[in-house]
Amino acid sequence: MLIPIDPSIEGGLTTPGRTALAILVFAVVMWVTEAVSYSVSAIMIVGLIALGLGFGPGIEDPDQMMGTSAGLGMALGGFSSSSVALVAAALALAAAMQATGLHKRLALLVLRFAGEKTSNILIGAIVISIILAFFVPSATARAGAVAPILLGMVAAFGLAKNSRLGALLVITAAQAVSVWNIGIKTGAAQNLVALGFIEQEMGIQVSWGEWFLWAAPWSALMSVALYFIMRWAIKPEVDSIAGGRDMIAGQLAELGPMSGREKRLVVIAVLLLFFWATEKVLHPVDSSTITVIAIGFLLLPRVGVFSWKTAESLINWGTLIVFAVGISLGTVLLQTGAATWLSAQTFGALGLDRLPLLATIALVSVFTILIHLGFASATSLASALIPIFIALAATLPGAANGGLGFVIIQQFLISFGFLLPVSAPQNMLAYGTGAFTAKQFLRTGIPLTIVGYLLVLLFSATYWKWLGLV
Repeated sequence: MLIPIDPSIEGGLTTPGRTALAILVFAVVMWVTEAVSYSVSAIMIVGLIALGLGFGPGIEDPDQMMGTSAGLGMALGGFSSSSVALVAAALALAAAMQATGLHKRLALLVLRFAGEKTSNILIGAIVISIILAFFVPSATARAGAVAPILLGMVAAFGLAKNSRLGALLVITAAQAVSVWNIGIKTGAAQNLVALGFIEQEMGIQVSWGEWFLWAAPWSALMSVALYFIMRWAIKPEVDSIAGGRDMIAGQLAELGPMSGREKRLVVIAVLLLFFWATEKVLHPVDSSTITVIAIGFLLLPRVGVFSWKTAESLINWGTLIVFAVGISLGTVLLQTGAATWLSAQTFGALGLDRLPLLATIALVSVFTILIHLGFASATSLASALIPIFIALAATLPGAANGGLGFVIIQQFLISFGFLLPVSAPQNMLAYGTGAFTAKQFLRTGIPLTIVGYLLVLLFSATYWKWLGLV
């Protein structure tokens, strides 16, 4: 629940609220400038929340000092979110894919089926990203699996990796990953940040199937748009890659037949997907619990696919810390009333409460797209913006489910990493291959962003409205 704010104090902003805003400014500066790593900045934010709030007046009782123990409890509160358990389990699942090489085998099988025509390989690169989005809950891991294979095909034809063909294929792979970060609830950590806030502050649980029903059609249409935009933006030197099929067959031969570990991982991954998709339909078990149980099986001796020691070395624990602390910071913004105040100051002057909901979505979506240019991490951006959007949603007239749809749609926009290589980790991974320039990426990103934005407005006026989301 949001804490009522005394309007006589700084226009509705209490001392804890001012402290929370100061910490948010610090966090944004750290995230945008990357002066220190995200993990280090997360630890610093924990300390600032503990001290800043601890030495100030209490939220519910301003006459009493909160105390650093209570402040630290708020700073670490994000670690108790079920979304953190889901992210931890998702990181372990992605590590299992890396340990077995199953994601690489899937990518090779799709490309073997695609053949040697450039247009078909382009479709194959998009299809790989779609398939992997269901089973690999890490955008970086998905891009890392596909990009080297595509560059290997380019090299097999005797072209340089920074050829137009190389740029076409690698950019397509990165952009397709961003598209399906939106389509699949478990496809990206920033989705789980948003859902953590929604569950905690709005009391609404969004199942895997509900998210898929809302977002997957949008991502499917964007995948079609991606194909035609890429064909228009970058003209490859050749229309086909002679010997490409043989190269793929050779790489598959090097992998050998599927190992027992890979087969077990396939079974567990398919079962996990089934239980995700049937949440609230065939059973009441939430996605977080299901995923944690699945990881337990993956770690069992003989039954599983990798050991805890291997998992320790492959899982990026810093991501988990950043995720949890981001939830803590957002919760502090909401509980101190800072998010409500910031929403009123940022959007109040626009008179959004007097505009039709579609107009509000259109205006705020532009704001979300533009502010993303300063953030390399969509997870951090979600931590900063979703609490503000939740506060704003409560003021919007005519919004369904307390403004749930408005918040979900803005989360979709937060995942728009189409414009610059620095807009998303998967973009940076692809850019690190040297296959394309920032100018080439921008040439594809501008039309993708425009089409994506227009599709958001179209879906808001039709499909999402018919489903009762907005």
